[in-house]
Amino acid sequence: MRLSPSAPWTEAAARGTAAQRERRLVAALLLVFAAVWIGHLGLSNLVPPVDDLEQLTWAHALQWGYYKHPPLPTWLIWGPEQLFGPTRWTVYAMGAATTGASLAIFWWLLRRLRGEVHAFVALLAVLCITYYNGRLDYYNHDIVLLLASTACAALLWQAAATGQARWWAAVGLGFGLGALAKYQIAVTATAAAVFFVQQGLWRQARQRRGAALAAAVALLTVLPHLLWLLQHDFAPVHYAVGSSLGAGLGAASRSFDALHWLADQIGNRSGPAWLLLAGAALLARRLPPGRRRPHDAARALLLAWGLVPLAFMPLTGVLLGADLQLHWGTPFLPFAVAAAMELAAPRAGWAAVPRLRLLQLFVLLQALLLLQSWMGSAGGPDAMRQAHWRNFDAGELATRIAPEARRALGGPVRLIVGPPALAGALAEAMAEHPLVLIDGRLDRSPWVPPDLAARCGALDVGPGLDGPDTQDAGPGFETLRWRTRPAQAGAGGCPPP
Repeated sequence: MRLSPSAPWTEAAARGTAAQRERRLVAALLLVFAAVWIGHLGLSNLVPPVDDLEQLTWAHALQWGYYKHPPLPTWLIWGPEQLFGPTRWTVYAMGAATTGASLAIFWWLLRRLRGEVHAFVALLAVLCITYYNGRLDYYNHDIVLLLASTACAALLWQAAATGQARWWAAVGLGFGLGALAKYQIAVTATAAAVFFVQQGLWRQARQRRGAALAAAVALLTVLPHLLWLLQHDFAPVHYAVGSSLGAGLGAASRSFDALHWLADQIGNRSGPAWLLLAGAALLARRLPPGRRRPHDAARALLLAWGLVPLAFMPLTGVLLGADLQLHWGTPFLPFAVAAAMELAAPRAGWAAVPRLRLLQLFVLLQALLLLQSWMGSAGGPDAMRQAHWRNFDAGELATRIAPEARRALGGPVRLIVGPPALAGALAEAMAEHPLVLIDGRLDRSPWVPPDLAARCGALDVGPGLDGPDTQDAGPGFETLRWRTRPAQAGAGGCPPP
């Protein structure tokens, strides 16, 4: 007698196999996407992004905070830097991995809320946003906040759906880690509060207790950093006020700056995503109309995470007179795509989009974005080459300066003193990867022993150097000058690196 599996078991197995195939497809898509873009950016950019150099510099000392930002991104890159060295490929890989993990969570959440095809369409659209392709080599606080904010959305959905304390504790941990990444986690917290109120979760005692637990866990997670802030005179807060938040723009400038920020996020950074969604909508409308999307809790979550940041930032600029930085949209734009899909669903629904046809459109858009990026690089046509940091030839600068500096110092360069981007780029390009003393300030460079310059000497570099021993960097670096400072006699000798 032959036994047959039951129908429910067979259906469950089939669903499981299909889910595995979908996960493998998305994983392969993200890996190929990362390989293509990191390969292109790594080979076409002459120098790593400024933020990447910042993390490579800061990771020489693990702290509970740094003069500009909280510590989490630096903690995360410390291990890879110990294993693979403080090189551009280490930080490129971290940037791609962090962005990829964020978008994988985004896809997982959309798949759970709206189904496989809907999530696939959303993922392809997000990968067209220029923050996540042309800046895939970036690893900074915005990228780690992207991961934290996306994870908080997924965790809050679980907590709201179940009311279980463990999920609310996880929400609190997510927000605490987000605060250790960047203080703009406040934007995500505002989106969470909007969802909490809009869904009436505050009326349920179990959910109120859960939210209180989340707040307590978040506070405990960030408490050591808060103590560090007290001990260091709130240095990151002073930096933010002195650079952007305290710009004090006038009324007209505030409005213009807010509109410019919003137009850049929606019309510039996200422009290719809207092209892909428009193509998807045209493909879906050729099919019979589907049912209208219900106004459910999933819609409320996606709209909160997608629309609140687009309102929060301009309001911050208008009310506080802050100088809004364009890259502040990096952590939040994936959900702007999800919100747009909720508001502008085609008649047949996004789940009706033929994926193969859409993938072809995606490949075409990515090819155009790659071409645009290459044309602005040092290898592109002279007329199209961007006057951008990416085309600063730090390797050539190191080739000119390093040999003579080593001869003057009597050995490897152990310390570079200068502006953070310039000194960091030169340190990354040199074989010995010397430490960087940012602007000559020990309070901003806790990784530098106070007596290192006296014991090992130093290489000074910058646009404002003068004195009899100062030399010009030469053609192509007309504004830059450099000099060496020998070790001081009796300082105790240079310690091993």
